[in-house]
Amino acid sequence: MPDPNHPLRRLWEYAAGHRRRIITATTFSILNKTFDLAPPALIGTAVDVVVRREDSMLAGFGIKDTRHQLIVLAVLTFIIWALESLFEYLHSIWWRNLAQTVEHELRVDAYAHTQTLDMRFFEDRSTGGLMAILNDDINQLERFLDGGANNLLQVVTTVVLVGAAFFGIAWQVAWMAFLPIPLILWGSVKFQRRIAPRYAAVRSQVGVLNGQLANNLSGIATIKSFTTEAREVARIERESDRYQTANRLAIRLSSAFSPLIRIVILVGFTATLLVGGFRALDGQLAVGAYSVMVFLTQRLLWPLTRLGETFDLFQRAMASTNRVLDLLAVRPTITGGSTPLPRSTVAGVLKFDQVDFAYVDGFPVLKSVDIAMPAGQTTAIVGATGAGKSTIIKLLLRFYNPTGGSILLDGHDVADLDLADLRRAIGLVSQDIFLFHGTVRENIAYSRPGASLEDVVEASTVAEAHEFIERLPYGYNTIVGERGQKLSGGQRQRLSIARAVLADPPILILDEATSSVDNETEAAIQRSLERISVDRTTIVIAHRLSTIRHADRIYVLDAGQVAEQGTHEDLIESDALYASLWKVQTGEAVPWHVSELRGSEL
Repeated sequence: MPDPNHPLRRLWEYAAGHRRRIITATTFSILNKTFDLAPPALIGTAVDVVVRREDSMLAGFGIKDTRHQLIVLAVLTFIIWALESLFEYLHSIWWRNLAQTVEHELRVDAYAHTQTLDMRFFEDRSTGGLMAILNDDINQLERFLDGGANNLLQVVTTVVLVGAAFFGIAWQVAWMAFLPIPLILWGSVKFQRRIAPRYAAVRSQVGVLNGQLANNLSGIATIKSFTTEAREVARIERESDRYQTANRLAIRLSSAFSPLIRIVILVGFTATLLVGGFRALDGQLAVGAYSVMVFLTQRLLWPLTRLGETFDLFQRAMASTNRVLDLLAVRPTITGGSTPLPRSTVAGVLKFDQVDFAYVDGFPVLKSVDIAMPAGQTTAIVGATGAGKSTIIKLLLRFYNPTGGSILLDGHDVADLDLADLRRAIGLVSQDIFLFHGTVRENIAYSRPGASLEDVVEASTVAEAHEFIERLPYGYNTIVGERGQKLSGGQRQRLSIARAVLADPPILILDEATSSVDNETEAAIQRSLERISVDRTTIVIAHRLSTIRHADRIYVLDAGQVAEQGTHEDLIESDALYASLWKVQTGEAVPWHVSELRGSEL
């Protein structure tokens, strides 16, 4: 019974929509090989005409004149070669186009599916490893469909047609020609079983190597600043050497396959040559039939010498297919609800009700958090590093689900809302700003594709970005570089704010929006934030307390719990955690670790 988890079976199921095209391409391959095998029969018939003349096989069809027989053979030869060439062209076109189509669809499907997966999935995978699957593994499959599938089909066709011809001509000799085939098939199965895990190891190491390369290229500034180029070259050399070693183990086995097959084939060819020749000399086999058998034996057995290369290509493709289809089989744990949330109806009332969360079981990040965010007001969340501030945002955007409690938007549990509608209602200005390689205008308009230049300029003006954009070499058409590396941190931050302004979401999240800018830039950003937060539910995550002193309500997190809440004035007056943080930032108090150091010096 076929293994339902075999990669070829899984690929057949995936390509269900292309089965008619696969069958058509298969038909062309079989017809091409059928006409390709005809010339040896024509040669044998020609020998039969020359030797037996009026008693030849063609004479039995009513063509007595030997010259006419040769003319008929010449016409048949022309037709057969023309058809063989036609079907070679057709199978090549169909298989190659099919390979390109499947490659394209599989890559797009795999990438689209990847985008539906949870943030936790990406935290456990390297970008380079995913790139290896989405690019290199799919290319391996395309290479097999491009040529390997046709080669396998033609080998099978050859065995079937030549076998029928052999047993029709002289079954007493035919079995000798086929003697090596069971041994070859047995060896091929053993070869597949031994080579499959080796190619799986090769594909796995490709992912590791690509991951390290992607990681190093992303961190090239850090590598240069710490002058660790030689260390990173050595690291890549080690991973590349492991890839080379994995390939060598596979190559050592695959390279031995073809020579062994040739030795086995030699037995069948020699037996046919000798035994068939003896029977022809004894008059038990016609000379023409003997000629056909000798030629067909060569046509039968020699293509099997390429079986090793084809199986090698096949196993590489199957190892890659498993990796791609395994990726497609990963199910997202966070799915949208059925309740629609039209953006025009969003009031923006948010509530965290007894919310618990842990990234890893047994290590809680949030514990029984209660936060109320009224519509149209600015709510600030502050606390020390690791207090759980950014986790609040991740839960609201449903990058993760809370392990306890619920999060409500306008009275609806966010888990019940359509996921795309929920995220479209929220604009995020993150401390980790991501700009795409493209123009300034394209990056601002990313939140609203098709926005006019006037709209982009207006959003940039609100974000106080228009002035510096105009000073760039090509203004709004300036290329920002990968991740915006041609711009300063403050410039990238203001483009990020302009992108959020253009989206005009009913809820705006500012996650450490001024964490890495100078005082002048902070003041400019602060002015723009005050403008865009009017009549909009705004959530501000901040370390710099000066940026949130005018918030309608401030929540102070400590060790995953709400320690304090109130206005800036209320919290200063209470003289607790927030007040101590404020004194440290304004210079009225010395941080505890500095005071301890001074105490020890005294």
